[in-house]
Amino acid sequence: MDNQLSSSASKTQDLRLACDTGGTFTDLVVEDGDQIRLFKASTTPDDPVRGVLDALALAAEHYKLDRRDILDRASMFVHGTTRAINAIITKRTAKTAFITTKGHRDILVIREGGRIEPFNFTVAYPEPYVARRYTFEVHERIDARGNVVATLDESAFVKTIQRLRDLKIEAVGVCLLWSVVNSAHERRIGELLEEHLPDVPFTLSHQLNPTLREYRRASATVMDASLKPLMFKYLDGLTNRLREAGFNGRTLMVTSSGGIMDAEAVARAPIHSINSGPAMAPVAGRYYAERDFGNPVAIVADTGGTTFDVSLVRDSRIPWSRETWIGQPTRGHMTGFPSVDIKSIGAGGGSIAWVDNGGILQLGPQSAGSTPGPVAYSRGGTEPTVTDCALILGYIDPDFFLGGAMVLDREGATNALRTKVAEPLGITVEEAAASVLKLSTEKMVGAVEEITVNQGIDPASALLIGGGGAAGLNAVAIGKRLECAGVLIPEAGAVMSAAGALMSDLSSDFAQLHFTTSGNFDEIKVNQVLADLKARCQVFANGPGADAIEHKIEFSVEARYPHQIWEIDVPLGSDQFTDAADMKALKSAFHEMHQRIFEISDPNSEVEFVTWRAKVSCKLKETTSGSLPNEGDFSGGKAKRPVYFSETGWIDVPVHRFEAMKPGDPAAGPAIVESSFTTVVVEPSTIAERTAGGGLRVTF
Repeated sequence: MDNQLSSSASKTQDLRLACDTGGTFTDLVVEDGDQIRLFKASTTPDDPVRGVLDALALAAEHYKLDRRDILDRASMFVHGTTRAINAIITKRTAKTAFITTKGHRDILVIREGGRIEPFNFTVAYPEPYVARRYTFEVHERIDARGNVVATLDESAFVKTIQRLRDLKIEAVGVCLLWSVVNSAHERRIGELLEEHLPDVPFTLSHQLNPTLREYRRASATVMDASLKPLMFKYLDGLTNRLREAGFNGRTLMVTSSGGIMDAEAVARAPIHSINSGPAMAPVAGRYYAERDFGNPVAIVADTGGTTFDVSLVRDSRIPWSRETWIGQPTRGHMTGFPSVDIKSIGAGGGSIAWVDNGGILQLGPQSAGSTPGPVAYSRGGTEPTVTDCALILGYIDPDFFLGGAMVLDREGATNALRTKVAEPLGITVEEAAASVLKLSTEKMVGAVEEITVNQGIDPASALLIGGGGAAGLNAVAIGKRLECAGVLIPEAGAVMSAAGALMSDLSSDFAQLHFTTSGNFDEIKVNQVLADLKARCQVFANGPGADAIEHKIEFSVEARYPHQIWEIDVPLGSDQFTDAADMKALKSAFHEMHQRIFEISDPNSEVEFVTWRAKVSCKLKETTSGSLPNEGDFSGGKAKRPVYFSETGWIDVPVHRFEAMKPGDPAAGPAIVESSFTTVVVEPSTIAERTAGGGLRVTF
């Protein structure tokens, strides 16, 4: 039945919920057996949890139940949020102190990297993540082999703690030189902080990010510490308010690495939540690409209200990067943690169109967000946005936005665009709106080219997957512009990040530094390290992952040629080295990986192995994703409506309901395919059809 939960859900906790809080909308996916339902509520920046509860209320209303009943029947709630990254960008993190070895006070000041514009001397040198006045040195020294050169001066550090108390420091990050080899001093500092500053959270670098590189380790440490008060309060508030609302299941958080973790674990290491929301789109994109088209190269684009996030999936592998910056590379702050490799630009449904002093049309990076939102929302917005332009062009039905839950003000949007853009440029409102959409398309094409053409990949061989509520407005235009093999709008594309959260595994990563070379391979110590990593993974699998239907452990090592500056990740075939042939196979795997990445290798060279890693993934559910139930007939919107295209001007085009389309039935462009949550503009000279899996494929 359409508006009732399945009989199994009415008796047991069979529902799984996933919620993604974006800049404009809070997306909710309810999975009930083999069916999913989608819901969107406005994000409430002053209290994001309220937006989550509002989305749950919409779900309860749909099922004609009380919100408490919905939550009581849910076994799992997976949450993705931009709370952490927004706090860093807006500098609303805790007042944090940085503790490091004497003589190394300027790790965060010196940083690493170069300059984006080498000859632009008007750009100021970046400020460190923690101000130098809040950086403190401790008297201690451990060498690169782990030997204690100078013991920790505990009495001097106790005096430093008193200074921290006087400064009203709210969090502490500790990163000592070579603590990744011998952590004794760092652990003792942690004990002293617990004793003398029991209410102030702290992070120890050897526990959080045992990497060789000082800046990355230090940056990750202070970033994590600075987020602890905020994210603990947020996640504690989320879990408590969900519990008060009737939820008794498991609360999980989406992580930057494309997995999920218990909310309590993320509160202890909140750096994992920095790219929480966008990381899920590639996970969902990979699933939809494999389900509907085998195993193509997939360009996964997630268009929200504020940003356009794009990533590339090849050979079913989610792209990873250790070069994760918040803000511009070298100018921003490096997280120091591997995360899903995503290119983000300020272009979304809420991006503001404006004319600069030179009379040139510009778009973003400013966004209207959810408050006040586009002009058409009638919430006080005065600046025209991409959504306003799509409404003016007839792409969006003003009476069917969010399934009719919100009626849009087309006249207000038209007046704003006329005043702010059309008249300054001396063109008609329709021409102005079409120009804004074209500019948006070109900005997005540029972002896609950075991860395809710039890496030697031809977009013509790839499938473009459009996700996010605003994806359908120009996904087909982007695909045509890039001459892609096709465009796929998944049935849950409007909430793709939230849908991806339900497809993700419970996972955790562990790492340990041990330097050795292929010429003098320390097999005994390496096996000891791998055994320790495996044991830590097994503890995770037996603890948080105890309810999983299966788990797997993957091992890798960061390796490089001698005198190289950077390492690359090389998967290991097993968790132990038994003879020289195993090491020889690893060496060959490194050469092959280096050849694949850089188109060059040196098979006769030795290889250096630096950091050994293990990742444990626990599969929580056999079925990857449900599907939207089919609608029996067309409902909502209009059978035809006038739409403006630059090539044709105003013409009446057919309007198809997404859920009512049958697999294989073509819908020739120009046309509109709409659902309660998204509108897909099927450009002239293209054909759209529903796939057997439920998505919408558009070919040229």
